[in-house]
Amino acid sequence: MTTTDPAPPRGPALPAYRDGNVLRWLVAYTASLVGDSVYFVALGWSAQKTGGPAEVGLVMAVGAVPRALLMLVGGVVADRSDPRRVILGSDALRCLLILAVAGGIALTAPSLWILVAVALVFGAVDALFVPAIGALPPRITGPDQLARVTGMRSLSVRLSQIAGPPAGGLAMGLGGTAATFAVAGLLFALSLPFLATMRLRPLEKGPVERPGPGTARQDLLDGLRHIRRHRLVGPLVLVGGVCELGLIGTLNVGMVLLNAERGWGPSGYGWIISGFGTGAAVSAVLLTVIGWLPRAGLVLAGTLAVCSAGAAAIALVPALWIAVVAAVVTGLCAGVFAGLNNALVQISVEPAYLGRVTSVGMLVSVGIAPLSYPLVGAAIGAWGSAPVFVGCGAFAGLGVVVVLASGAVRRAELPRPVRRPERGTAGPGRGARP
Repeated sequence: MTTTDPAPPRGPALPAYRDGNVLRWLVAYTASLVGDSVYFVALGWSAQKTGGPAEVGLVMAVGAVPRALLMLVGGVVADRSDPRRVILGSDALRCLLILAVAGGIALTAPSLWILVAVALVFGAVDALFVPAIGALPPRITGPDQLARVTGMRSLSVRLSQIAGPPAGGLAMGLGGTAATFAVAGLLFALSLPFLATMRLRPLEKGPVERPGPGTARQDLLDGLRHIRRHRLVGPLVLVGGVCELGLIGTLNVGMVLLNAERGWGPSGYGWIISGFGTGAAVSAVLLTVIGWLPRAGLVLAGTLAVCSAGAAAIALVPALWIAVVAAVVTGLCAGVFAGLNNALVQISVEPAYLGRVTSVGMLVSVGIAPLSYPLVGAAIGAWGSAPVFVGCGAFAGLGVVVVLASGAVRRAELPRPVRRPERGTAGPGRGARP
């Protein structure tokens, strides 16, 4: 059974952005994400020094294999074990691995097979860490604050994308590869005390009932059946997967080819990607501050429809500035959609299945969706950017049909955040005057 700290007193709680428990999780999560970015910088440059472009591609891609293959197993482990122990253990392993690599590189030049081995081990450990920490928000805050926590997590992702690569590049320039690996390891180490001091609260649906003494395969199949049979979680997971499969290829590969085709060049690509990131950051701030949107299911459908149309429109507009505006709108709506989808899943899923449901979503994001990259590239090479962008946008838009066809999703609502009484005012039953 998962151990939890004593539940805090009942009643209105602090907003998530003022809750020390949530902020500890956020600092740990951000440090870990920035550490990931610095690690990939160090790994890529180490591979570049030991071989050519093919070797760089091999080393950078090989870590995704165990991450994809073991992600669902990581979800099973997160559900069967104390999630704090899984997170602390896997994060400590990542820290020790990367610091050991830094020490080894400081003594001798790394060989290609060592870098491949490091990438494989790191990917395998990451498959345990990612589902466990992704399933943690319902254990550190109440259901009415999950939308805010989702927004804060999105801000953390954006911060890591902005700060991580420059930090890795600076470490590489000042101290070389060994120093860069050391910085990544120290960032993982920084997250450990914050993770260790988090308080886990009982889930609102009651104590977590662990699966029986079945095999990992049985538990995995049980989790997949739970997703398929749940009238709200199943459609939400499906919609999230459809959106990822439809849009991630055009955003990560198609944008490069589109800008080359239009003659907008690298600067145009930078402007469009920055526009998308700006919109996503605004959506994260919106969810963090507001914490609740009415008619969440219908807003989910509306924002997915707009971001699908906006992603297609980027390849159809005649001028760069219009494409940037379309990217801002697309990022804004995509961020709201992703935040609402994640919050609705986490408040709806049965507690015993949190890790497995999280692992399925992450598997689509990091394991399956990237497989569309070569398909998108080949299709643009054969037919041009416009029809491929429109086709991918239309595919993502199928998620709107799924939402509207599901009465449970259409009627889905987020718990309204409960306001904390102002200091000095009497609460209910405490001498409040009419």
